[in-house]
Amino acid sequence: MPRFALKIEYDGRPFAGWQAQADQPSVQGAIENALARLDPGFARGARIAAAGRTDAGVHATGQVAHADLDRDWDPFRLREALNFHLKPAPVAIVDSARVSDDFHARFSALERRYTFRLVARRAPMTHDRGMVWQILNPLDIEAMREGAAHLIGLHDFTTFRSSICQAKSPIKTMDEIRIEAHPFPGGQEYRFHLRARSFLHNQVRSIVGTLERVGAGSWAPDQVQQALAAQDRAACGPVCPPFGLYLTGVGYPDPPFPAD
Repeated sequence: MPRFALKIEYDGRPFAGWQAQADQPSVQGAIENALARLDPGFARGARIAAAGRTDAGVHATGQVAHADLDRDWDPFRLREALNFHLKPAPVAIVDSARVSDDFHARFSALERRYTFRLVARRAPMTHDRGMVWQILNPLDIEAMREGAAHLIGLHDFTTFRSSICQAKSPIKTMDEIRIEAHPFPGGQEYRFHLRARSFLHNQVRSIVGTLERVGAGSWAPDQVQQALAAQDRAACGPVCPPFGLYLTGVGYPDPPFPAD
């Protein structure tokens, strides 16, 4: 059976998350329903596998999944057919590629990249409502960068891990936390870019929520290191909402899409 990699973009607001659920809409379910219109295997209940299972309300610009199909499609025609059958769901296949049988969207991944968008302004959001986390007052970006530096490298991230996380170990290596400031009408946008081989459940949202407290002046930057060392969920800052979070890319040893 030919295997195809799919690069996927979606607005997470209408969905209960990536993972297919019997009684709630999911991104995986939407794509599998579209594939069922094209492929007998998916009409019989075949499943796709993704690089990461994003939570309810989380968006993606670079999610990757793979599918084994009965027919050896031209990748361009497969992408076009899937996008036709995905309408009107806010899900798009932005690229597709034929890959080897040993490619696995999850287990072949070397890194995952997330971006969190936070906007500080007094006026209510209009065009970006549900796509960013809004706060009212500007943040100290240098203090947040100082706090984030304590999280780089190999650590026990129990403090920044959801109580329902199913990962076998809380020990992860954080390769990068980069924070940028961008002009935004009536305010300022802060973008948190995080990169690691894998993440714990709610790890990104826990880190960003904690760094926001540093930027607001409620925490000193060194308190991030103290919270990390505590290895206690109660030491974490507030977990920020999901709707500013985007899965932006997945790295592979042999990238299926040229731009990656």
